[in-house]
Amino acid sequence: MIDWKSVEAADCAVPAGRPVDDLVGELSRALADPDPLVRDGAPYTVLATWIARGTIGTPRRLELGDEMAGRFADPRIEARSFAPLVLDMLVAAGDFRAGWVDAFERWYPAEQDLRGHDGTLGWLHAVAHGADLLARFGRHPEVTPTRMLDLAAARLTAPTDHVFEQMEDDRLARAVALVLTRTDLGERDAVGWLEPIADRFGSDRIGTPVPAHISNCLRTLRQLHVLADRGVRPGGDLPAEPVHHRDTVKSGVAAVLDRIVRR
Repeated sequence: MIDWKSVEAADCAVPAGRPVDDLVGELSRALADPDPLVRDGAPYTVLATWIARGTIGTPRRLELGDEMAGRFADPRIEARSFAPLVLDMLVAAGDFRAGWVDAFERWYPAEQDLRGHDGTLGWLHAVAHGADLLARFGRHPEVTPTRMLDLAAARLTAPTDHVFEQMEDDRLARAVALVLTRTDLGERDAVGWLEPIADRFGSDRIGTPVPAHISNCLRTLRQLHVLADRGVRPGGDLPAEPVHHRDTVKSGVAAVLDRIVRR
């Protein structure tokens, strides 16, 4: 058994005596471990570093991506919710398979365990981790932006009794805003994904207390309106990028918000 904390402390140098491909398998299993100190600790850092540095060969990275795509059907929430993080690393490093998008598209709006943090399992964050991958796919040239915008709408309109409580609304809004920075996105498509949200929530009567799914949607769209106005940072210290069709998006989001709260 590898002491991954020691590997992390050694600048993630590859341990001697074990093939990298075998070590990747051990890291993959660690990122589905129910112990948050294992899943979200040194193994995560080491795997992310090896992917970014190109330490893992392309064939093994693609196998890892296929494994993560399959993990969306895992019965354990900790396995499902960490799969998008690994896929995000891989796509950021230049790897891509259309099947990964298909698997993600099936899982994201269907996930019912939306806990951000659990006292035993630690961070789960399915909505937030999924949002990060949605943004990554949504900016990929082989994925049409409308596909990911429609997926965001499907996640927002999916029934749930769970109120976002760990900034999931902000992460999802940021993901949508990043997809909306694509300059190949037509003006109509930039707001067309809002129609099912308006139809779904614009016809319901808001009860007291406000239902969780409506609260989640309202807060996500409000944050999106801010990002559409000010631009969105793709990450780190990079400058903010403008949302394409900025005024149209702002007006579209505002109209949906108005329809929901005034009905």
